[in-house]
Amino acid sequence: MLAFGAVNSPLAQPRNLVGGHFLSSLVGVGFGMFLPDVTWLAACLAVATAIAVMHLSKTLHPPGGATALIAVTGGEGIRQLGWWFPFVPCLTGALIMLAVALVFNNIPRNRRWPLFWW
Repeated sequence: MLAFGAVNSPLAQPRNLVGGHFLSSLVGVGFGMFLPDVTWLAACLAVATAIAVMHLSKTLHPPGGATALIAVTGGEGIRQLGWWFPFVPCLTGALIMLAVALVFNNIPRNRRWPLFWW
């Protein structure tokens, strides 16, 4: 939503879109593996840590918190992906979204996206 509806937001720029989802998914998988039997705690720690990691890396992207949450609570199919989850579907999906946003957001003459890459 941010990359299409709030294109002027710093949180909607490519670094944030791709980095936020990818880093958050790494955090989520880590906590899911570290605390597999205490899902509620793993979910809380994953989201909180993902937000902190995004802040520290300057890749804050609010949907990234949900990505960390899905890595922990997404069910057996997500859990079986293990360390592949950050790459497929998270990184791949974020790159596809980036490509579509690049085309879609630059069609109107009065709109320019991204405002910055890095």
